[in-house]
Amino acid sequence: MNRKLFLSSFIAVPALFPTLKSLAGSLENDKSSFIIPAHLKEGDTIGITSPAGYITLAQIEPSVALIRSWGFNIKVGQTIGKRDFTYGGSDEERLADFQQMLDDPDVKAIMCARGGYGFVRIIDELDFSSFKKNPKWIIGFSDITVIHCHLARNYRIASIHSKMCNSFPDDWIKAEPIQIETILSIKHALMGEQMGYVAPAHPNNRLGKTDAILIGGNLSIIETLAGSHSDLDTRDKILFIEDTGEYLYSIDRMLWNLKRTGKLEHLKGIIVGGFKIKPEDAGEEFGKTIYDIVLEKVKDYHYPIAFDFPVGHQRNNFALKCGVKHTLMVTEAGTTLRTIE
Repeated sequence: MNRKLFLSSFIAVPALFPTLKSLAGSLENDKSSFIIPAHLKEGDTIGITSPAGYITLAQIEPSVALIRSWGFNIKVGQTIGKRDFTYGGSDEERLADFQQMLDDPDVKAIMCARGGYGFVRIIDELDFSSFKKNPKWIIGFSDITVIHCHLARNYRIASIHSKMCNSFPDDWIKAEPIQIETILSIKHALMGEQMGYVAPAHPNNRLGKTDAILIGGNLSIIETLAGSHSDLDTRDKILFIEDTGEYLYSIDRMLWNLKRTGKLEHLKGIIVGGFKIKPEDAGEEFGKTIYDIVLEKVKDYHYPIAFDFPVGHQRNNFALKCGVKHTLMVTEAGTTLRTIE
């Protein structure tokens, strides 16, 4: 997407949340509510771990330096620099490191260093007992969609879908404006500022307005979790999806899965982010665009639809709060998405 075609904006107002205790009590009466972890303040500690792919200490150093400049402390996990083929250490090492971050009361947020593949191999072995009592923000996207979905399904605890350490620019001074904006959106989300984004009008958008909890992430991850303990409950939610490195027919198949399993039927709205499509082989063209594929699956429903939203495997990948109520407004002038806090 051309950076000039969209505008991101943040409204820096204090977030007025009930206490965790009152939130937990309200959950008993409102099954649609999510627990919102405490937002961070200067001096708090963010843990960095790699529950999926391999990454070196040198590769996370730019992110560590920048996050420290925001006033936060950093705890680097044992998986950083470890390697077991494509993974950031063995399953046992990644499990132990992430568990330690979940249980450490001094760690107020956990940033996943990178995606890749591997979280699904350990998700069922994690013990969320301490985490449920003291929720903290878990940050990441792509393969980290596994835990966003798992938290939403089992614990109704909010999390942050955003860039990770491997997306931070090496030199902040030389970073492009879009890199700066997207990275700063993580800081704004962590510190409880109201989040707001504006995206350009698109001819395939479906107009409308809705207020609902936002959930979603990587489409292929969402599809492969179907039927598992991490299966995403989309009823009365705004769903956002994105993906990369997939053929058009594969995206079509994934969306048929979402439709046939009822995930598209009872939505309040859908946001379609970036989709990097694999080039088709000559003579094997699928014959439909990503817009055709989505619209075919939702033709029987009447909620608003926003295309080309700035989220996904791309530079304009802004932080989104999963499990937090948002207002989605799709008009002829464009799309706006804002947190309701």
